[in-house]
Amino acid sequence: MTEPLPKPPARPRLQPGPIATALAGILLLVALWQWSNVLLMGFGAILIAIALRAGAAFLHRHAGLGFKPGVVAVALAVVLVLAGMVALAGPAISDQFRQLIGSLPDAWDQVTTWLSESSVGQFLEQRMEDAARTENGGAATDSLPSVFGYVTGTLSTVFGGVANLILLLTVAVFLALDAPMYRGGALRLVPLSYRARTGRIADELAQALARWMGGQALDMLLVAVATGLGLWLLGVPLALVLGLIAGLTNIIPVVGPFLSGIPAVLFALTQGFDMAIYVALLFVVIQQVEGNLLMPMIQRYAADLPPALTVLAIVAFGGLFGFAGIVLATPLLLVAIILVKRIYVEDVLGDRLGD
Repeated sequence: MTEPLPKPPARPRLQPGPIATALAGILLLVALWQWSNVLLMGFGAILIAIALRAGAAFLHRHAGLGFKPGVVAVALAVVLVLAGMVALAGPAISDQFRQLIGSLPDAWDQVTTWLSESSVGQFLEQRMEDAARTENGGAATDSLPSVFGYVTGTLSTVFGGVANLILLLTVAVFLALDAPMYRGGALRLVPLSYRARTGRIADELAQALARWMGGQALDMLLVAVATGLGLWLLGVPLALVLGLIAGLTNIIPVVGPFLSGIPAVLFALTQGFDMAIYVALLFVVIQQVEGNLLMPMIQRYAADLPPALTVLAIVAFGGLFGFAGIVLATPLLLVAIILVKRIYVEDVLGDRLGD
């Protein structure tokens, strides 16, 4: 009598729980990618709301004003200051902007003339002409549709940007007015065992972003004043608007100085080649002082971010989200560093950093 053969081991069945979780995670990542522009706008609105709440907290401590009236007072004060600046300096700034735009063609002509007289410039010009002929099939009229498309695309981008800015400011004001309600609603989505920890991390993020914005605003102001004063001492006519551009673009690390220095040097070329060199040296000196002396002092009280990670964040977020990613790269990096420290290093690895 033969013994029965042993039954083969049963194959493990796939549990629906992990599969559903993986699918939900994939769908969430796809949704986040599709809504990346909305999420970036929301992040920008949160930054503005934090600034409004910080101003309201200052009024609450020193004037006893409630948070909601304080937010309204801060927003109205910003609007009045901007309106006053436009009323007082607006005509001069707009006139200087017109002069700057009108002078750029002459500056570009001088650059192209200088390039055409050099062997390197002739080589680059020949390569650009060959590339243009290859792209257009040798016909100049073929480029007309692309020109009209560029103009209409630019107009739609401008109007879309204005609409997005209005929406951004509106959302920021609503967030600032009822910040505790939105914070509490977001925390209710977190399991009870992690809710207190999540609340502490959220408060740390808000404080770090508030310190970063305060330090960045001070840095932008000092760079604008130093650039405008230096250009005025050099005798550059459009010192006011060029200093304003330098201060505004300084919000973008590494890239910002180039964005403000290029139009300044181009305009200085209309005043002479020596003036262009002086202006370029001025921007180099200001950025060296700002990067090696001013910013470390500000970061000591604001947010100390590693320079290498900052550059990589600009490249990464810029490649993913375009110009908005470049502008928001630094605060996004700050958020990422805090989340990695608190959630991964401390909670997952169990290594208490103590900072």
